[in-house]
Amino acid sequence: MQKRISPGNRHKWVFAFWFLIFCASTPSVLAGSFYTEKLIDPKAVYLSPSGGDDTAALQGAVDKVQATTRQGIVLLAPGQYRISGTIYIWPGIRLIGCGAERPVIVLPANTPGFGDPSREKVMLFFAGRRPRSAQATVEDATPGTFYSALANVDVQIENGNPGAVAVRARYAQHCFLAHMDFQLGDALAGIHEGGNVVEDVHFFGGTHAVWTSKPSPGWQFTMIDCSFEGQHESAIFEHEAGLTLVRPQFRNVPTAVEIETNWVDQLWVKDARLENISGAAFVFGMEKSPRNEINLEGITCSNVPVFAALRDSGGKFSAPSEMYSVKTFSHGVVFADIGAGSKLETHFDAAPLATMPPPVASDLAPLPACDTWVNIRDLGAKGDGHTDDTAALQNAIANHRAIYFPSGFYLVHDTLELLPDTVLVGLHPGATQIILPDNTPAFAGTGTPKALLEAPKGGSNIVIGIGLYTSGNNPRAVAALWKAGANSMMNDVRFLGGHGTPLPGGSRENPYNADHTADPNPNRHWNSQYPSLWVTDGGGGTFLDIWTPSTFAQAGMLVSDTETPGRAYQISSEHHVHNEIEVRNAAHWSFYALQTEEEWGEGGLCLPIEIDSSSDITFANYHSYRVIHSYQPFPCAVKISNSRDLHFRNFHCDSNSKASFDMSIYDQSHEVELREHEFASLDISGKSPPARPKTSSPVVARGAKLEKLAGGFFNISGGAVDSLGNFYFVDAHEQRIYRWDSAKLELSTNDVSFQPVNAVVDQAGNLMVVSYTGDGAIYSLDPGNQVTMLKPQPLSDSVGKKLYLPVSDWLFNRKSLSHPTAEFVSPDGTTVLPVGESFLTGETSWGIKSSPQIRSFGFGKAVPGKSFYTTDESNLRTWKAGVNADGSLTNFQLFAEQGGESVTTDSRGNVYIAAGQIYAYNPAGKLIDTIEVPGRPTQLVFGGKDGKTLFIAARTSLYAVRMRY
Repeated sequence: MQKRISPGNRHKWVFAFWFLIFCASTPSVLAGSFYTEKLIDPKAVYLSPSGGDDTAALQGAVDKVQATTRQGIVLLAPGQYRISGTIYIWPGIRLIGCGAERPVIVLPANTPGFGDPSREKVMLFFAGRRPRSAQATVEDATPGTFYSALANVDVQIENGNPGAVAVRARYAQHCFLAHMDFQLGDALAGIHEGGNVVEDVHFFGGTHAVWTSKPSPGWQFTMIDCSFEGQHESAIFEHEAGLTLVRPQFRNVPTAVEIETNWVDQLWVKDARLENISGAAFVFGMEKSPRNEINLEGITCSNVPVFAALRDSGGKFSAPSEMYSVKTFSHGVVFADIGAGSKLETHFDAAPLATMPPPVASDLAPLPACDTWVNIRDLGAKGDGHTDDTAALQNAIANHRAIYFPSGFYLVHDTLELLPDTVLVGLHPGATQIILPDNTPAFAGTGTPKALLEAPKGGSNIVIGIGLYTSGNNPRAVAALWKAGANSMMNDVRFLGGHGTPLPGGSRENPYNADHTADPNPNRHWNSQYPSLWVTDGGGGTFLDIWTPSTFAQAGMLVSDTETPGRAYQISSEHHVHNEIEVRNAAHWSFYALQTEEEWGEGGLCLPIEIDSSSDITFANYHSYRVIHSYQPFPCAVKISNSRDLHFRNFHCDSNSKASFDMSIYDQSHEVELREHEFASLDISGKSPPARPKTSSPVVARGAKLEKLAGGFFNISGGAVDSLGNFYFVDAHEQRIYRWDSAKLELSTNDVSFQPVNAVVDQAGNLMVVSYTGDGAIYSLDPGNQVTMLKPQPLSDSVGKKLYLPVSDWLFNRKSLSHPTAEFVSPDGTTVLPVGESFLTGETSWGIKSSPQIRSFGFGKAVPGKSFYTTDESNLRTWKAGVNADGSLTNFQLFAEQGGESVTTDSRGNVYIAAGQIYAYNPAGKLIDTIEVPGRPTQLVFGGKDGKTLFIAARTSLYAVRMRY
């Protein structure tokens, strides 16, 4: 979080007013219990309130689960649990209330340590791991924190605790808060730093209900069926959270959602209801940034005078009447159709209402009454990971509607065919698994798909809190074949296999052999089973909080042959070889907050989303990511064919590797590419795009055409020109340095063994090559191919020498560029590479070297006293800076709200940015031209005999075009 004025010290004059409203509107009776009966689970730890301070008892219960089973459940009986300090919830542990009334965790009035809003203190802290000693610092939740949760437990913070935060939860998949009321009083926040899913949670009072930033995994934060009332500042105060709000209700607050100053977000709000909002309901700034992607649909308002306010420009979007509906509010980069040009714009479509309609009903199916559930253990199932429970489970399904599964590992050897109204309930998909062992005969060999779990056509089935595992050697297996209807639901279900798969002994499955090319067991084959979740034959329903990362499946989810409506919320589909999500011959589906991720071992050639012969499909707040270890280029994140009426809202496609997707979307039917990695809105009609008019270029030489010089490379960049205008460039994966002779128009090759990344050339023709090997390694390669390792030297005045600096980075590294600590000098003394400490020490991010000298796609010449340009690939911004004599940069100024892999300038000072295509700006920062390239450009360098040839490294090919300047 950026530093900010403590919320408790702002707008104190409004606090009393809003507190009175809050008190008047606070329900006198808390919401009903979700689990109304005591649930029996032999592996769970049970706890009842003592009537005194329960801090130690709660922590002891959590510790006991962690010490015995490592992951599991604490079941809380009804009553008040008064605490005086922080409760740390270790990874994989869930606190769940059960009984006729919800248990309540209470922070008494004026509890010591919770009274200073500038020094917040957390009541319930979801941790990344349990420290080995009591004195060690407890780490925050991480991208590897799975399965943690808090459900059916209310939180009450009594007055006199303005520094209190109820929950901190920066966790990852299958973590959530659900079925809770937060009575916050004068507390700082209900949630400060959240993640994954919040379902059916209601916030009353407090400075903020939610104060949050990017979750630790870097993907979306979804809140569904939640309400916010009586906060005395913005109900939600956030940045970069990927905030996805479905059916939220805001009442009696100054602002519903505020994006922090100098920050952006992907904000998607669907079917919201706003009442009595005294200020602007939605507030954001950085209106010119393409990273701001704001889309709100289906909003109803009563007494909301200002719907949205734009902080930087002062723009406001006011109410057309006291009651009104907002069909759409959209801000960001918009494409009217694929193949059309883009615009950065704001759209507000509002209309008066005579009366307020009722809130949109939830699509999350209610569970049958708890007193109708039967315990599968009482029906003969063992769940011990050894006994064959097939018959027990099949008999239970045949004779009972609602079946409860205590923690356990239930082995089966045949399909579990659900009846139309069967409901399966677990409380923890990591600790409660239905497992198909390897080499099960009924699932072996070649043949039609065979399901582990099958939901019948048109059913109203519910499966919740259970893991499904088809293991790694069952070629015909489908984990869930779902034909159930529009009112069915799958919630908190984990398709096991691959990363994060818990084993009966408490450890996790290792998904890799030594070199990450296969499973450790050679008999378990990646990409050898049918999709894990297959919705077909008229299937539909609601799918919430699903994690489907089995490398053994062809895809995480396939939707095919159905026009039954489907809604998918916060699905994480990742680590597949072939596809993450497939949609074939389907219609009327929406995917909100879908996250896909490709690992470098299995996913280098994975197509995340494939849509074929489908219509009326919506993807909102989609996050496509390739891990930092990725090295294999791939064309696109989404491929569509023979499809129409597709809608994309808030599209985020990124990789901190040097192998991001070349395109966001590829329309195979019309051979149209969309290369922008970030945009707010795109509708694909399915029609052939019109031909775009050709215009004369103000920067390309008259009559000149882009020319392909050479191809067949793996992924080229890191190049430089010599004094004769010849272009040297690097194919790092192949450990090759190439030279394009500008006079002879010939390509030559030099194989090296020191992992070249980037290169420059000195006056005498010696290459200075940045190497990935070692820490701070730069080699000299002379014209006779003699290799010398250069040594870092103290910084010096570069007068009379050529300075070269990185022109790009994944994230703009101002510190490194402003404060170099050493330099490397070429053998002839003419050329200098200033470097920072991160290069010299081999600094890594997730095990990958991450200094600008390594991460950049190339270097540019820097001249003291003149401007130097550097581009930010993630934030899509390009900066202009001054150059000091020692190569340090100073006086950074934002040049353009556009950024990508490379930037260079011509002799007139025009600036060229590689960001999907090549965007040319005049020195004042005005876009003057777009140069289209057949492949995604990764580096731009001017060369040739007269310096007017623009060399373009573009993944597998080298291009060039003659320029005017």
